[in-house]
Amino acid sequence: MAYILLRHRDIENLHKLDVYREHGGYEALQKAIDEYTPAEVIDIVKASQLRGRGGAGFPTGLKWSFIPKGPGEKYITINSDESEMGTFKDRELLEYNPHQVIEGALIAAYAVGAPQIYNYMRGEFMDIGYHFEEAILECYAAGLLGENILGSDFSCDMSAYYGAGAYICGEETALLNSLMGELGQPWAKPPFPAIEGLYFKPTVVNNTETLANVPPIITNGAEWYTSMGTEKSKGPKIVCLSGHINKPGNYEIVMGMTFRELLFSGEYGGGIPNGKEFKGLLPSGGSGPVITADALDAPISYEGLDVYGSVMGSASVVVMDETVDMVWAAMKMEHFFKHESCGKCTPCREGTYWMDQLLHRIYEGEGTLQDLDVLKSVANRIGGRTLCALGDFAINPVLGTVRHFSNEYEAKIKK
Repeated sequence: MAYILLRHRDIENLHKLDVYREHGGYEALQKAIDEYTPAEVIDIVKASQLRGRGGAGFPTGLKWSFIPKGPGEKYITINSDESEMGTFKDRELLEYNPHQVIEGALIAAYAVGAPQIYNYMRGEFMDIGYHFEEAILECYAAGLLGENILGSDFSCDMSAYYGAGAYICGEETALLNSLMGELGQPWAKPPFPAIEGLYFKPTVVNNTETLANVPPIITNGAEWYTSMGTEKSKGPKIVCLSGHINKPGNYEIVMGMTFRELLFSGEYGGGIPNGKEFKGLLPSGGSGPVITADALDAPISYEGLDVYGSVMGSASVVVMDETVDMVWAAMKMEHFFKHESCGKCTPCREGTYWMDQLLHRIYEGEGTLQDLDVLKSVANRIGGRTLCALGDFAINPVLGTVRHFSNEYEAKIKK
């Protein structure tokens, strides 16, 4: 299959504007401006059934449709704060195929009537960000950004912004607070960003990979896009594969491929190194509950892991072989969530601290069966009680590993 998102692997120097345009770059933007009204563009994206690639999977066209119609200050914000454990897809797009992201953002801006785009990148992306800023400057020089883009009445500016490496700023309202110079903490919704977002104006927040899907949808049509994938998960998806795997890296797949094929096919992961046995994997970094071998034939899709009590999320697949101590793995993930909690919500702030403490105690051989009960109790008192999903994510390393590997916890306690 020819690449749709990772096209730079087929086309050398695609990050350069002239090369990108030689291969159809910005034709989708031209088509959107010349042939469709903003409302029609939104309808096409709705019909494509494109869902957010940052993890939540919210329908993209529906999100755009929430923006109030008519003139006024509005914003498009690209969420490039790629902070999830085991996720490294957006950085490849920003560095090697930046114009497809910019073009998607411009089409979104045209669709909702936004005169300004911001790309919020995590602070560690500074070197990649410079490449992206070069792409922005190329667009200004070519009349693809600024006033009267491509000779039309549509005008739009774009800027890059760098965070300070906070996981919480991947949450859209925390990202917007950070972008405004405030503490990177989420706010209670409503108001939703589509009504009161950046500078209290209507704002669309879309993931980097999500926007990279938009130009091919406009070029080829919604029907072409919906011909790929499963009933509820359409189109291509970039999967980040890491951990105990022979061929780690980013893989562009069509939604519906099984985890087994991803891991063991020679075209993709190539199996577990050194002849070790598979033990488990994290399908969405630390945020999704661990799955075991019985779930390997599940499709990689938004709904594929529902029956196994887990989620695809951003598709950051971390593979663990038979040597991994699951109590240790849970402890490392929980320490991350404790460190990254913004502290605004008491259940998350206090709960992640106590789960981290209890996991250390059990791992170090000082735990009791009562500690294990308290650990589960604390986890069950966090979910659904926080302003953002970080609290919900933070309980998954505990509840997922206890569910599938309770024997490892009990063995450490008995010792």
